[in-house]
Amino acid sequence: MRIVVGAAAAATLALTTLTLAPAAEAVPPGGAYDWTSVNVDTTQGFRALDAVDAETAWVGGDGGGVFRTTDGGDTWDEVSPPGSEGLLFRDVEARSASEAVVLSIGEGEASRIYKTVDGGATWTETFRSAEPTSFYNCLDFWPGGRRGIAMSDPVGGEWRIITTADGGDTWQIADTQGLEAPGEYGYSASGTCLVTAGAHDAWIGGGGAAAKIYATHDGGRSWSSADSTIATGEAAGVFGLGFRNPRQGIAVGGDFGLEDDGVDRAAYSTDGGRTWTNSASDLGGYREAVAWVGGRTAIAVGPDGSDVSHDNGRSWKPFGAAQTRFHTVDCADGTCWAAGAGGRVGVLSR
Repeated sequence: MRIVVGAAAAATLALTTLTLAPAAEAVPPGGAYDWTSVNVDTTQGFRALDAVDAETAWVGGDGGGVFRTTDGGDTWDEVSPPGSEGLLFRDVEARSASEAVVLSIGEGEASRIYKTVDGGATWTETFRSAEPTSFYNCLDFWPGGRRGIAMSDPVGGEWRIITTADGGDTWQIADTQGLEAPGEYGYSASGTCLVTAGAHDAWIGGGGAAAKIYATHDGGRSWSSADSTIATGEAAGVFGLGFRNPRQGIAVGGDFGLEDDGVDRAAYSTDGGRTWTNSASDLGGYREAVAWVGGRTAIAVGPDGSDVSHDNGRSWKPFGAAQTRFHTVDCADGTCWAAGAGGRVGVLSR
């Protein structure tokens, strides 16, 4: 199993509606957190999101759509690649309002990467998988935007890694060590099953036969693995990762068939992912993505609510209305954006 939700669960999520209400509880410090709804004028579900700054964000949809705002969400332009109808965009990485790279998921040739340098006016397809058994899930770039990395479910029992050194114009299969993962797979839930930090560090999370987190500290050439402490299973494991520097990281996940189960669904690392510790308090439910707001504060989101941590992921408190359903979250310059089913996008208010 490689896709993040089955048909029944996808239909349920697509029918949910966003209800914004006063925060369920005040979360010190910083007062009450909540989400302010932003209208994108589409019914496509969003699991791909990149926040460039307080004004600019990109989202990718499950109907092949890519949308961009440059005015803080007041207006959105559809800037989809030509002929992308039906593709499942599950990750977008943007450097600016002009330059972005998007990943579509699926077996074999359905896994593709597109790049634009003119705000989506034109796109170039820079990668299409030639391996029928591949299934790409996530991508990310290191600072500067030249060097990047993307990951597929295991091919021949080992995670498949591709890298770029030219900003995503070309991609090569990496010669890796330490990525044997029979029976494991990634979740294309939020574009955060692979993340980078620092100059050479990256991490992969997944589920299935195990819920390990794989770390590289040399740009993707060699990898080590560690137990995430998050329960695994056929529909469970690590769904989202976030590192605020090469040492401090958070992992979230759960079982997408058990949306309200937040027990042992979060963990944190202080040593670059070499070891993980289960969070002292539970999340409000299964969570698909986590992002750092600033300092010690991080936000986690999932299909039945959101949580905030003010201590590097050691403890969590729910906030906002339980019906505030998002699949992915990203923060830049202290502004957090979230996106989810039915074309919904929110901006964090506090």
